[in-house]
Amino acid sequence: MSITAAMVKDLRERTGVGMMDCKKALTECDGDEEKAIAWLREKGLSKAAKKAGRATSEGLVTVVVAADGKSAAMSELKCETDFVSKNEEFIALAEVLANLALEKKTDDLEALPAEASDLTGLIGKIGENMQVGRLAYVSFTGDGAIGTYVHSTKKLGVLVELSGQVTPELAKDVAMQIAAANPLCVGPDQIPAETLAQEKEIYLNQAKEEGKPAQIAEKIVEGRIRKFYQEVCLREQLFIKDDKKTIKDLLGKNADIVRFFRFAIGA
Repeated sequence: MSITAAMVKDLRERTGVGMMDCKKALTECDGDEEKAIAWLREKGLSKAAKKAGRATSEGLVTVVVAADGKSAAMSELKCETDFVSKNEEFIALAEVLANLALEKKTDDLEALPAEASDLTGLIGKIGENMQVGRLAYVSFTGDGAIGTYVHSTKKLGVLVELSGQVTPELAKDVAMQIAAANPLCVGPDQIPAETLAQEKEIYLNQAKEEGKPAQIAEKIVEGRIRKFYQEVCLREQLFIKDDKKTIKDLLGKNADIVRFFRFAIGA
């Protein structure tokens, strides 16, 4: 049976065991994940494999910014308890992951050295299941800025890339907006067509249930879609520090948002 990279990644996420060992286990067990976990336990990796599947609802979000301020990376490292998330070795590993993502200019875990995400030793030492979650990387050239935000608990972090004439204060405000308001996307054009169609259908049915005539119902749908945009589109959201302004107003004509990442542990 052909062992794919996705199969190896899934087993590694469940066990914390290194990529090569995961691939070997899957090869020996004809791709059967449960048998592969048992095989890993039998081969002396039992401490990590035995803890596979236990919920990792705690952890750390770590952000690092390049010295020139033109790039940044964010990592998500998960564990079972808040106590372990404060462990010095766990914190150090979270920082290593973020710094490697910055160095490699990537948000792809597979692009990092295999040993960087091999949690076997630390799982065995600390005694909890752990998983490397997501990575994010942003950068800009020319005019622009990167906004970052990490909550005091280190369980919520944001990276946002902005273009144009952007002050550090504006970049920080936009990052805080993303942390607080949790937008789905930057603008209405990024909302999936099926999501928008579903919303319109819901609003139309609501208007019909209220007994509104067809023409009035259409107007109601338009109004509710605008409100939906204000809830899920970053540019359209009301600014958390001044609800008389939208983020679009805050940016003005000379700045814009390129993309953003928001990691929340346990969410």
